[in-house]
Amino acid sequence: MKRWQDKEKELEEILILTDIAREGEDPEDADELGRRVDALDKELDAYEIERMLGAENDKENAIVYINAGAGGTEAQDWAEMLLRMYLKWAEKKGFESEVVDLLPGDEAGVKNVTFLLKGAYAYGYMKCESGIHRLVRISPFDANARRHTSFASVYSYPELPEDIQVDIREEDLRVDTFRSSGPGGQHVNTTDSAVRITHIPTGLVVTCQDEKSQHKNKAKALRVLRARLKEQIKEEQEQEVSAERRKQVGTGDRSERIRTYNFPQGRLTDHRVGLTLYRLEDVLAGNLDPVLDPVISHFQAELLKAR
Repeated sequence: MKRWQDKEKELEEILILTDIAREGEDPEDADELGRRVDALDKELDAYEIERMLGAENDKENAIVYINAGAGGTEAQDWAEMLLRMYLKWAEKKGFESEVVDLLPGDEAGVKNVTFLLKGAYAYGYMKCESGIHRLVRISPFDANARRHTSFASVYSYPELPEDIQVDIREEDLRVDTFRSSGPGGQHVNTTDSAVRITHIPTGLVVTCQDEKSQHKNKAKALRVLRARLKEQIKEEQEQEVSAERRKQVGTGDRSERIRTYNFPQGRLTDHRVGLTLYRLEDVLAGNLDPVLDPVISHFQAELLKAR
Protein backbone atom coordinates (compact mmCIF):
# COMPACT_ATOMS: atom_id res chain seq x y z
CA MET A 1 0.00 0.00 0.00
CA LYS A 2 2.80 2.41 0.93
CA ARG A 3 4.50 1.71 -2.37
CA TRP A 4 1.35 2.72 -4.29
CA GLN A 5 0.94 5.83 -2.14
CA ASP A 6 4.51 6.81 -3.03
CA LYS A 7 3.62 6.51 -6.72
CA GLU A 8 0.56 8.74 -6.22
CA LYS A 9 2.71 11.33 -4.46
CA GLU A 10 5.24 11.23 -7.28
CA LEU A 11 2.47 11.73 -9.84
CA GLU A 12 1.17 14.75 -7.92
CA GLU A 13 4.64 16.30 -7.92
CA ILE A 14 4.97 15.63 -11.66
CA LEU A 15 1.67 17.43 -12.32
CA ILE A 16 2.90 20.43 -10.30
CA LEU A 17 6.19 20.41 -12.18
CA THR A 18 4.25 20.23 -15.48
CA ASP A 19 2.45 23.48 -14.63
CA ILE A 20 5.73 25.12 -13.68
CA ALA A 21 7.38 24.00 -16.94
CA ARG A 22 4.45 25.34 -18.97
CA GLU A 23 4.43 28.72 -17.24
CA GLY A 24 8.19 29.26 -17.27
CA GLU A 25 10.88 29.06 -19.89
CA ASP A 26 13.56 27.32 -17.90
CA PRO A 27 14.87 24.31 -19.92
CA GLU A 28 16.08 22.67 -16.69
CA ASP A 29 12.46 22.38 -15.51
CA ALA A 30 11.53 20.64 -18.75
CA ASP A 31 14.53 18.30 -18.46
CA GLU A 32 13.66 17.40 -14.88
CA LEU A 33 10.05 16.79 -15.88
CA GLY A 34 11.13 14.43 -18.63
CA ARG A 35 13.42 12.49 -16.30
CA ARG A 36 10.76 12.09 -13.63
CA VAL A 37 8.09 11.02 -16.13
CA ASP A 38 10.44 8.40 -17.59
CA ALA A 39 11.37 7.14 -14.10
CA LEU A 40 7.72 6.86 -13.02
CA ASP A 41 6.81 5.10 -16.26
CA LYS A 42 9.52 2.48 -15.65
CA GLU A 43 8.42 2.01 -12.04
CA LEU A 44 4.80 1.49 -13.11
CA ASP A 45 5.89 -1.05 -15.73
CA ALA A 46 7.81 -2.95 -13.05
CA TYR A 47 4.81 -2.74 -10.72
CA GLU A 48 2.55 -4.23 -13.41
CA ILE A 49 4.96 -7.10 -14.02
CA GLU A 50 5.27 -7.84 -10.30
CA ARG A 51 1.48 -7.80 -10.00
CA MET A 52 1.47 -10.77 -12.39
CA LEU A 53 3.91 -12.65 -10.17
CA GLY A 54 1.30 -14.00 -7.78
CA ALA A 55 2.26 -17.67 -7.64
CA GLU A 56 3.47 -19.34 -4.47
CA ASN A 57 7.01 -18.24 -3.55
CA ASP A 58 7.22 -15.61 -6.33
CA LYS A 59 8.06 -12.94 -3.73
CA GLU A 60 10.92 -14.93 -2.23
CA ASN A 61 14.66 -14.68 -2.73
CA ALA A 62 16.05 -16.88 -5.50
CA ILE A 63 18.78 -19.48 -5.39
CA VAL A 64 20.16 -19.90 -8.91
CA TYR A 65 22.35 -22.70 -10.25
CA ILE A 66 24.22 -22.49 -13.57
CA ASN A 67 25.95 -25.53 -15.02
CA ALA A 68 28.16 -25.59 -18.12
CA GLY A 69 27.15 -28.14 -20.73
CA ALA A 70 29.39 -30.34 -22.82
CA GLY A 71 32.06 -28.52 -24.77
CA GLY A 72 34.86 -27.84 -22.33
CA THR A 73 36.28 -24.33 -22.16
CA GLU A 74 33.76 -22.87 -24.61
CA ALA A 75 30.77 -24.01 -22.52
CA GLN A 76 32.43 -23.00 -19.27
CA ASP A 77 33.07 -19.51 -20.62
CA TRP A 78 29.40 -19.33 -21.63
CA ALA A 79 28.30 -20.29 -18.10
CA GLU A 80 30.41 -17.44 -16.71
CA MET A 81 28.91 -15.02 -19.26
CA LEU A 82 25.43 -15.94 -18.03
CA LEU A 83 26.55 -15.43 -14.44
CA ARG A 84 27.81 -11.92 -15.27
CA MET A 85 24.57 -11.13 -17.11
CA TYR A 86 22.42 -12.11 -14.12
CA LEU A 87 24.59 -10.29 -11.58
CA LYS A 88 24.56 -7.10 -13.66
CA TRP A 89 20.80 -7.38 -14.10
CA ALA A 90 20.36 -7.96 -10.36
CA GLU A 91 22.37 -4.83 -9.59
CA LYS A 92 20.16 -2.77 -11.93
CA LYS A 93 17.02 -4.19 -10.25
CA GLY A 94 18.33 -3.40 -6.79
CA PHE A 95 18.73 -7.04 -5.77
CA GLU A 96 21.54 -8.09 -3.46
CA SER A 97 23.60 -10.90 -4.96
CA GLU A 98 25.82 -13.41 -3.22
CA VAL A 99 27.85 -16.19 -4.84
CA VAL A 100 27.50 -19.25 -2.61
CA ASP A 101 29.64 -21.75 -4.50
CA LEU A 102 31.73 -21.59 -7.66
CA LEU A 103 33.78 -24.28 -9.40
CA PRO A 104 36.21 -22.61 -11.82
CA GLY A 105 36.71 -23.94 -15.33
CA ASP A 106 39.90 -25.71 -16.33
CA GLU A 107 41.16 -22.83 -18.51
CA ALA A 108 38.46 -20.15 -18.34
CA GLY A 109 34.90 -19.64 -17.16
CA VAL A 110 33.11 -21.77 -14.58
CA LYS A 111 31.98 -25.39 -14.55
CA ASN A 112 29.09 -24.55 -12.23
CA VAL A 113 28.05 -21.82 -9.84
CA THR A 114 25.34 -21.26 -7.27
CA PHE A 115 24.32 -17.74 -6.28
CA LEU A 116 21.63 -16.13 -4.17
CA LEU A 117 19.54 -13.13 -5.21
CA LYS A 118 17.90 -11.26 -2.34
CA GLY A 119 14.96 -8.96 -2.96
CA ALA A 120 11.21 -8.88 -3.51
CA TYR A 121 10.12 -11.07 -6.44
CA ALA A 122 13.64 -12.32 -7.17
CA TYR A 123 12.34 -15.87 -7.60
CA GLY A 124 9.33 -14.70 -9.61
CA TYR A 125 11.68 -13.25 -12.18
CA MET A 126 14.36 -15.93 -12.09
CA LYS A 127 12.03 -18.93 -12.38
CA CYS A 128 11.53 -17.82 -15.99
CA GLU A 129 15.23 -18.50 -16.63
CA SER A 130 15.14 -22.21 -15.79
CA GLY A 131 16.11 -24.27 -18.82
CA ILE A 132 18.81 -24.64 -21.44
CA HIS A 133 20.52 -21.52 -22.81
CA ARG A 134 22.22 -21.94 -26.20
CA LEU A 135 25.13 -19.82 -27.43
CA VAL A 136 26.23 -19.51 -31.07
CA ARG A 137 29.45 -17.59 -31.75
CA ILE A 138 32.88 -17.63 -33.35
CA SER A 139 34.90 -19.14 -30.52
CA PRO A 140 37.71 -16.98 -29.10
CA PHE A 141 39.32 -20.25 -27.97
CA ASP A 142 39.48 -21.76 -31.47
CA ALA A 143 42.66 -20.91 -33.39
CA ASN A 144 40.79 -21.56 -36.65
CA ALA A 145 38.02 -19.10 -35.71
CA ARG A 146 35.26 -21.62 -36.32
CA ARG A 147 31.65 -21.22 -35.23
CA HIS A 148 30.75 -23.10 -32.06
CA THR A 149 27.46 -23.92 -30.36
CA SER A 150 27.56 -24.18 -26.57
CA PHE A 151 24.96 -24.91 -23.92
CA ALA A 152 24.50 -24.07 -20.25
CA SER A 153 21.62 -25.02 -17.97
CA VAL A 154 20.04 -22.64 -15.49
CA TYR A 155 17.78 -23.63 -12.64
CA SER A 156 16.20 -21.37 -10.03
CA TYR A 157 14.36 -22.24 -6.84
CA PRO A 158 13.04 -20.09 -3.98
CA GLU A 159 14.88 -19.59 -0.74
CA LEU A 160 12.79 -20.71 2.19
CA PRO A 161 11.41 -17.99 4.47
CA GLU A 162 12.51 -18.31 8.08
CA ASP A 163 9.01 -19.34 9.18
CA ILE A 164 8.88 -22.33 6.80
CA GLN A 165 10.79 -25.34 8.03
CA VAL A 166 11.89 -28.52 6.31
CA ASP A 167 12.75 -31.31 8.72
CA ILE A 168 16.40 -32.27 8.27
CA ARG A 169 17.70 -34.86 10.68
CA GLU A 170 21.34 -34.66 11.66
CA GLU A 171 21.75 -38.39 11.14
CA ASP A 172 20.66 -37.95 7.50
CA LEU A 173 23.58 -35.64 6.78
CA ARG A 174 27.18 -36.33 5.87
CA VAL A 175 29.29 -33.22 6.39
CA ASP A 176 32.73 -33.06 4.78
CA THR A 177 35.19 -30.19 5.18
CA PHE A 178 38.02 -29.29 2.84
CA ARG A 179 40.20 -26.36 1.86
CA SER A 180 38.68 -23.71 -0.39
CA SER A 181 39.93 -23.78 -3.96
CA GLY A 182 38.75 -20.41 -5.30
CA PRO A 183 39.94 -16.82 -4.80
CA GLY A 184 39.79 -15.45 -1.30
CA GLY A 185 43.14 -14.11 -0.19
CA GLN A 186 45.64 -15.36 2.33
CA HIS A 187 43.23 -17.53 4.32
CA VAL A 188 42.33 -19.77 1.38
CA ASN A 189 43.96 -23.23 1.46
CA THR A 190 45.20 -22.77 5.03
CA THR A 191 42.19 -24.17 6.89
CA ASP A 192 39.43 -26.66 6.12
CA SER A 193 36.76 -23.96 5.97
CA ALA A 194 34.83 -25.19 2.92
CA VAL A 195 31.84 -27.44 3.63
CA ARG A 196 30.14 -30.12 1.56
CA ILE A 197 26.84 -31.48 2.90
CA THR A 198 25.29 -34.65 1.47
CA HIS A 199 21.65 -35.42 2.29
CA ILE A 200 21.88 -39.20 2.38
CA PRO A 201 18.18 -40.08 1.79
CA THR A 202 17.94 -38.02 -1.41
CA GLY A 203 21.56 -37.86 -2.54
CA LEU A 204 21.42 -34.05 -2.75
CA VAL A 205 24.87 -32.45 -2.37
CA VAL A 206 25.46 -28.80 -1.48
CA THR A 207 28.87 -27.12 -1.26
CA CYS A 208 29.76 -23.71 0.16
CA GLN A 209 33.25 -22.24 0.31
CA ASP A 210 32.91 -18.47 -0.04
CA GLU A 211 33.23 -17.69 3.70
CA LYS A 212 36.43 -18.00 5.74
CA SER A 213 34.47 -19.50 8.62
CA GLN A 214 33.51 -23.17 8.49
CA HIS A 215 30.41 -22.46 10.61
CA LYS A 216 29.19 -19.75 8.23
CA ASN A 217 29.76 -22.00 5.23
CA LYS A 218 27.81 -24.79 6.90
CA ALA A 219 24.94 -22.44 7.73
CA LYS A 220 24.75 -21.23 4.12
CA ALA A 221 24.93 -24.77 2.78
CA LEU A 222 22.05 -25.81 5.03
CA ARG A 223 19.95 -22.88 3.77
CA VAL A 224 20.48 -24.00 0.19
CA LEU A 225 19.82 -27.65 1.10
CA ARG A 226 16.49 -26.76 2.75
CA ALA A 227 15.40 -24.83 -0.32
CA ARG A 228 16.37 -27.66 -2.65
CA LEU A 229 14.59 -30.25 -0.50
CA LYS A 230 11.41 -28.20 -0.45
CA GLU A 231 11.56 -27.75 -4.21
CA GLN A 232 12.11 -31.49 -4.68
CA ILE A 233 9.07 -32.27 -2.53
CA LYS A 234 7.05 -29.77 -4.51
CA GLU A 235 8.14 -31.32 -7.81
CA GLU A 236 7.19 -34.78 -6.61
CA GLN A 237 3.74 -33.47 -5.75
CA GLU A 238 3.43 -31.81 -9.15
CA GLN A 239 4.14 -35.10 -10.89
CA GLU A 240 0.60 -36.02 -9.95
CA VAL A 241 -0.79 -33.20 -12.11
CA SER A 242 -0.50 -32.77 -15.86
CA ALA A 243 2.65 -31.58 -17.61
CA GLU A 244 0.52 -28.90 -19.23
CA ARG A 245 -0.31 -27.36 -15.88
CA ARG A 246 3.36 -27.31 -14.90
CA LYS A 247 4.10 -25.45 -18.11
CA GLN A 248 1.34 -22.94 -17.40
CA VAL A 249 2.72 -21.98 -14.01
CA GLY A 250 6.03 -21.30 -15.68
CA THR A 251 8.29 -23.98 -14.25
CA GLY A 252 8.87 -25.57 -17.65
CA ASP A 253 11.01 -28.57 -18.49
CA ARG A 254 14.58 -28.16 -17.29
CA SER A 255 15.92 -30.06 -20.30
CA GLU A 256 14.14 -27.75 -22.75
CA ARG A 257 16.08 -25.18 -24.75
CA ILE A 258 14.45 -21.89 -23.86
CA ARG A 259 16.71 -19.31 -25.50
CA THR A 260 19.37 -18.88 -28.19
CA TYR A 261 22.03 -16.16 -28.13
CA ASN A 262 23.40 -15.76 -31.67
CA PHE A 263 26.51 -13.57 -31.74
CA PRO A 264 27.15 -13.52 -35.53
CA GLN A 265 23.66 -12.06 -36.03
CA GLY A 266 23.51 -10.05 -32.79
CA ARG A 267 20.22 -11.82 -32.16
CA LEU A 268 18.51 -13.23 -29.08
CA THR A 269 15.52 -15.57 -29.47
CA ASP A 270 13.27 -16.80 -26.67
CA HIS A 271 11.70 -19.97 -28.09
CA ARG A 272 8.85 -20.11 -25.56
CA VAL A 273 7.18 -16.88 -26.66
CA GLY A 274 8.61 -16.39 -30.16
CA LEU A 275 10.49 -13.27 -29.08
CA THR A 276 13.40 -12.04 -31.21
CA LEU A 277 15.57 -9.07 -30.24
CA TYR A 278 18.58 -7.67 -32.12
CA ARG A 279 20.19 -6.23 -29.00
CA LEU A 280 22.26 -9.13 -27.75
CA GLU A 281 25.15 -7.12 -26.29
CA ASP A 282 22.67 -4.95 -24.39
CA VAL A 283 20.96 -7.98 -22.84
CA LEU A 284 24.25 -9.60 -21.85
CA ALA A 285 25.21 -6.30 -20.21
CA GLY A 286 22.36 -6.86 -17.76
CA ASN A 287 19.40 -5.24 -19.55
CA LEU A 288 17.29 -8.38 -19.28
CA ASP A 289 13.85 -6.87 -18.63
CA PRO A 290 12.91 -6.57 -22.34
CA VAL A 291 13.26 -10.38 -22.45
CA LEU A 292 11.78 -11.27 -19.06
CA ASP A 293 8.70 -9.03 -19.21
CA PRO A 294 7.16 -10.69 -22.32
CA VAL A 295 7.85 -14.15 -20.85
CA ILE A 296 6.12 -13.28 -17.57
CA SER A 297 3.18 -11.78 -19.49
CA HIS A 298 2.94 -14.95 -21.59
CA PHE A 299 2.81 -17.23 -18.56
CA GLN A 300 0.20 -14.99 -16.94
CA ALA A 301 -1.96 -15.17 -20.07
CA GLU A 302 -1.64 -18.96 -20.11
CA LEU A 303 -2.74 -19.13 -16.48
CA LEU A 304 -5.79 -16.96 -17.17
CA LYS A 305 -6.80 -19.12 -20.13
CA ALA A 306 -6.57 -22.25 -17.97
CA ARG A 307 -8.96 -20.91 -15.33
